[in-house]
Amino acid sequence: MGQLCWLPLLAPLLLLRPPGVQSVGPIRAFVVPHSHMDVGWVYTVQESMRAYAANVYTSVVEELARGQQRRFIAVEQEFFRLWWDGVASDQQKYQVRQLLEEGHLEFVIGGQVMHDEAVTHLDDQILQLTEGHGFLYETFGIRPQFSWHVDPFGASATTPTLFALAGFNAHLGSRIDYDLKAAMQEARGLQFVWRGSPSLSEQQEIFTHIMDQYSYCTPSHIPFSNRDHNEEGRRRPGAVAHTCNPSTLGGRGRSGFYWNGVAVFPKPPPDGVYPNMSEPVTPANINLYAEALVANVKQRAAWFRTPHVLWPWGCDKQFFNASVQFANMDPLLDHINSHAAELGVSVQYATLGDYFRALHALNVTWRVRDHHDFLPYSTEPFQAWTGFYTSRSALKGLARRASALLYAGESMFTRYLWPAPRGHLDPTWALRQLQQLRWAVSEIQNSTETPSAYDLLILTTIPGLSYRHYSIRPTAGAQEGTQEPAATVASTLQFGRRLRRRTSHAGRYLVPVANDCYIVLLDQDTNLMHSIWERQSNRTVHVTQEFLEYHVNGDVKQGPISDNYLFTPGKAAVPAWEAVEMEIVAAQLVTEIRQYFYRNMTAQNYTYAIRSRLTHVPQGHDGELLCHRIEQEYQAGPLELNREAVLRTSTNLNSQQVIYSDNNGYQMQRRPYVSYVNNSIARNYYPMVQSAFMEDGKSRLVLLSERAHGISSQGNGQVEVMLHRRLWNNFDWDLGYNLTLNDTSVVHPVLWLLLGSWSLTTALRQRSALALQHRPVVLFGDLAGTAPKLPGPQQQEAVTLPPNLHLQILSIPGWRYSSNHTEHSQNLRKGHRGEAQADLRRVLLRLHHLYEVGEDPVLSQPVTVNLEAVLQALGSVVAVEERSLTGTWDLSMLHRWSWRTGPGHHRGDTTSPSRPPGGPIITVHPKEIRTFFIHFQQQ
Repeated sequence: MGQLCWLPLLAPLLLLRPPGVQSVGPIRAFVVPHSHMDVGWVYTVQESMRAYAANVYTSVVEELARGQQRRFIAVEQEFFRLWWDGVASDQQKYQVRQLLEEGHLEFVIGGQVMHDEAVTHLDDQILQLTEGHGFLYETFGIRPQFSWHVDPFGASATTPTLFALAGFNAHLGSRIDYDLKAAMQEARGLQFVWRGSPSLSEQQEIFTHIMDQYSYCTPSHIPFSNRDHNEEGRRRPGAVAHTCNPSTLGGRGRSGFYWNGVAVFPKPPPDGVYPNMSEPVTPANINLYAEALVANVKQRAAWFRTPHVLWPWGCDKQFFNASVQFANMDPLLDHINSHAAELGVSVQYATLGDYFRALHALNVTWRVRDHHDFLPYSTEPFQAWTGFYTSRSALKGLARRASALLYAGESMFTRYLWPAPRGHLDPTWALRQLQQLRWAVSEIQNSTETPSAYDLLILTTIPGLSYRHYSIRPTAGAQEGTQEPAATVASTLQFGRRLRRRTSHAGRYLVPVANDCYIVLLDQDTNLMHSIWERQSNRTVHVTQEFLEYHVNGDVKQGPISDNYLFTPGKAAVPAWEAVEMEIVAAQLVTEIRQYFYRNMTAQNYTYAIRSRLTHVPQGHDGELLCHRIEQEYQAGPLELNREAVLRTSTNLNSQQVIYSDNNGYQMQRRPYVSYVNNSIARNYYPMVQSAFMEDGKSRLVLLSERAHGISSQGNGQVEVMLHRRLWNNFDWDLGYNLTLNDTSVVHPVLWLLLGSWSLTTALRQRSALALQHRPVVLFGDLAGTAPKLPGPQQQEAVTLPPNLHLQILSIPGWRYSSNHTEHSQNLRKGHRGEAQADLRRVLLRLHHLYEVGEDPVLSQPVTVNLEAVLQALGSVVAVEERSLTGTWDLSMLHRWSWRTGPGHHRGDTTSPSRPPGGPIITVHPKEIRTFFIHFQQQ
């Protein structure tokens, strides 16, 4: 289908392309020096610091202080914080403060990292932003106002909402589908006001700039400077290169505008000579350099609606020698400006804020983009970046579990301190451990998983933010005949191995497995699931599940390949099994269906497995969420080489080959199947971070996940989830950076299935997703003796909220700054930076309304809560401060820029009522995320 698929999206772009928008006069180019510094990509943080990252800040600070006209933007805080704490001298720290004060140095985004937008969860995005913003505000009193999200592979519609809530005035992205970017360039539609949330709409909109085809790197190929140039880079056979990264260029040639060359690992070369150093600017070539830069500026100007052109100067791992960079660019910019009249271009060093302020001052009317995202991301017909949605599945699962454990630890530390500390834990020590864990959540390296031989299941109800103690002892001797509950042993029914059937004789002998909500019918002829009957709607839906594999190419001479990022299947997936065994394990609390899939009839070991669990909720227990789900745990692997494994669920739902998948666990996106000329399978894969569903007019099948996956519908009534990938190829770039993904692990992902009417699944989906994401934390300890004395109280008073509100975080950040901005600024000016102690009394509370406007007649309503009553278990609330998303702004003082939009897109009116500052009674509207500082009465 190619570019034709984007034609419906282009109509509003073309209508909003008035002639003569660009003003008469020279084009004004804003040269933005930057260095993209991936945290943990290929090299460890420590290796990157040693090879180049520390030198970036050391040399940039020195060079900015030497030239009043020079500028630089700093992005990822992880490297800057390590430099600030472990490398920078007092003099350099003084210079940084001066450069920030003068506007020569600017922090953009301000998070620990530049987070991915496709597969990361909202909780972790907020966490890393909060960590970075807290450091910047505490240390410098500054709050980033612009985003520079140039390297995520696709753009989520959660992003504009998140950045608006953080207080940003404008957002910059880059990587979107190549077809769509080309069409938007042609229509001069790369700049717009993005309303990412359909419920929040203009309340949390943000002006968005999508970079043109050159992305965030300076053009690397200029004719006079690229002699003997090997442009292998990331180029696939017969394809054009899709990155401007100078480090991907061959070692023999030179590239344009990268005078410091390419970073060398593991440490800088002793002679200071780096690969790919551009030819120095000299009187002999300065005209050639100027012509190349001006030509590129003019080319870019044609793709935008104003005469202001953002010209990024830098790329991956650049400016480790800022001296040589500025020494060459300074005379070049001076030369262009001295000939501005004849060249038609003026140039200036700029921060991102300089560019956006100039753009905002033009007061142009911008088109509005709705809540649709920019996923998936492709750079060429056979380069769909949809494989990384699943790559390193074990790591993805471990990262999400670590995140959930961190949030549990934050909550329990807060409960430990309030209303009064109990026990002998040193709060200062505990806070340090939490602060280290906040850093570490995104830096997990590996995991191994071993299934247990036995499962001990206990039914318990644990109210919000509380705990229970239980003792487990053998039921023998003195314990027999007591009133203590005893465990019962499950019974097992086994079914022999069945061959995969090519013809259908299914459905003759069905075995039912039931609870109070579902009856799962299993086919004895195939040992596969046959159908599910759902009690509330009294409807039976045919449901069959099986494992398939995509066979992919690993030889670049034979055609396109898959790797860590790219998914490039040559043909449709094929069944990965020939025989399946089944057993049904029935117990008092659960019944479990176990299916083992073998590659052939005589294989000793199975490659795939499904364990499906239905819960039996006894009378007197509120088991709505437990009853209305089928919990499934899979085993996949080890895979054969160049195989990509999927679980395909086929139903008789008339889904029209449309699925819905989530953006970061925050909102859903409709994903209709689109036919392309090439690579349709891969380009119809989408990320599922937490949930997905398909539906017809009567029923909906929901999938909930505890880790990210790629998901697609390759047929009507079908949904397939990619579970695992094992790949190898002979492409030099992949081999050099270990991106072939030869993953020999066995993975155990979990999905929960919900089947029912639209109304039922709407009410349960979000709450069930949270139950999966934040499963109870179980800790074990030895019991000494038969009647142990348990430490502390055996239960706590609960903290509970209405069912449509999620307590996103309850923590003690430990920041050392005053909530009053004026007071904090005065303390910084007085030099009182390291004297304040960590504030253990300030509690960070963040609430998230789970539902969209109109999604549910009850749960989509605004909800009013009294924080004094909700938090009474922690003590008496004496003050409530509403803050921006990351806590650095007093919300009453935050006034974001307004951008003019076209007719029919009035901005400024909101449906939210006025909010009196500081009151404990709050109303949270659909999809709102509200952040507060809570102060309790000191005991």
